[in-house]
Amino acid sequence: MKYHFIVNPKSRSGMGEMIWTMIEPELKKRRVDYQRYLTEKRRHAEKIAAGITADEQEHMIVVLGGDGTVNEVINGIRIPEKVTLGYIPIGSSNDFARGLNIPKDPMEALNIILDPRNIIHMDLGVLTAAGRQRRFAVSAGIGFDAAVCHEVCVSRWKVLLNRIGLGKLSYAVVALDRLKKDRPVRMTVILPGGMEQIFEKTYFAAFMNLPYEGGGFKFCPEAVPSDGLMDVVIVHGLPVMKILCLLPLAFWGKHVGFRGVTLLKCRKVQIKTSIPFPLHTDGEPGFPRREIAAALMQSRLNVITG
Repeated sequence: MKYHFIVNPKSRSGMGEMIWTMIEPELKKRRVDYQRYLTEKRRHAEKIAAGITADEQEHMIVVLGGDGTVNEVINGIRIPEKVTLGYIPIGSSNDFARGLNIPKDPMEALNIILDPRNIIHMDLGVLTAAGRQRRFAVSAGIGFDAAVCHEVCVSRWKVLLNRIGLGKLSYAVVALDRLKKDRPVRMTVILPGGMEQIFEKTYFAAFMNLPYEGGGFKFCPEAVPSDGLMDVVIVHGLPVMKILCLLPLAFWGKHVGFRGVTLLKCRKVQIKTSIPFPLHTDGEPGFPRREIAAALMQSRLNVITG
């Protein structure tokens, strides 16, 4: 089968282009049938994926980039179950790779793609807000975590830390700053069957398909990407000082069980907040909303894992 490589050359401050120049000679050496596509601007990877899959036939797509590039590709794919996705992680957070045990080393990741031993049928989520839908592979969120994702996208910290190979720490740096600025809200969570739960002083809710988001925060340690369920984490009713203590524990998933950290499993959920809250899908920011819905799609995507 022909390999379609979608490459974000600007990923991780230009690392994407450098990695591709290292990988392409290996493809030629192995006589791999491939085609390369370079992204030029935001949402370009989505258009490329849509073009590749427009014939609704089976395809092998390989992404070189970060979680944002993966998000664009999955939103462009026409029929997910007809696509097998490979991933070579180059981004700052790489939560997609971390959650699927895909090696950080580009050549190791390439070897797994060219000689796949493990392919899972991965769930895909979809976030609906104001009549618009956006798919997600890693996670989506409303509130504090989305505000962090938005600020990281424009933060000088991300550029500086990327230069020394510590880009994922930009999420932690921005998170500490956001805690001083953000105010919690009243959140109503509506589960399948119409059951409602109300959470006072809520900082955020995250809808997780994989265990990690935000550069390695293990918010939902038991999330499995092929079990047909979303793991939802809601952080509420906590003073800022306690959240500051819990955030480091979340890197190892040790925040679970503390009062104010609620975990749910469901296939779909509706959220209403007392004021508009920022959104994100796989770290890509969206406009603040008061009402959203998150659910798993019926279609699944074939993904090569480590």
